[in-house]
Amino acid sequence: MATATPLAAPSGLASPSYMPPTTAPSNPSGTFSFPSYTSFPPFYTLQPNLTTRARQLSLWSQLILSYAAHNRLFRLSLSSPPANLFSNPALHRGLSEPDIRAVLDHMALPANGSRVEWIPTTGGSRAERSASCWVYWRTLAEWADLIYGWVDETGQKGSVLTVYELREGEAVGSKEWVGMEEEFLKRVLGVLVKKGRAQIFGQGEGEGVKFF
Repeated sequence: MATATPLAAPSGLASPSYMPPTTAPSNPSGTFSFPSYTSFPPFYTLQPNLTTRARQLSLWSQLILSYAAHNRLFRLSLSSPPANLFSNPALHRGLSEPDIRAVLDHMALPANGSRVEWIPTTGGSRAERSASCWVYWRTLAEWADLIYGWVDETGQKGSVLTVYELREGEAVGSKEWVGMEEEFLKRVLGVLVKKGRAQIFGQGEGEGVKFF
């Protein structure tokens, strides 16, 4: 996505009452329905007024989590973000990369639920900032409970399942975690390991998980 040039804030935007309502339209077709506030050009420039910006960051957080949940998106990359998430072609407006990072930094704060976690760079210098992050539209603990609940319901406690079976197996069906990245899934399974509910052993294609 080409970075759009930020807009100059209109004169009335400084008012905290500017930001539009959060109600999203109905979604009968199964495609993601963008909320009405994404049709406001100033939404694509972070505003200088602190009260307005706080509201704006909250709306961006809601939008990203809803979009990620709808599309089963677990990772966001600044180098190749979803084309329609951070821009509105009809308005010829888009959130600049620095502003996207500011939104994600906001979501990463514990005070805001730690809904984003930057993925450390590999092979780069410590000063190099990460360009990708995990998006927790469900927390790791929530994912762990979902997977463990499925294991329990299907009578697989005591069984050994491969990581691949948990991600892509026929028995998993259309569960929300289908297609979850392996690294992300291992973070989820790590929660169960810490709780004494699972054990991971082996490596590579033979890596398996035993649930207790």
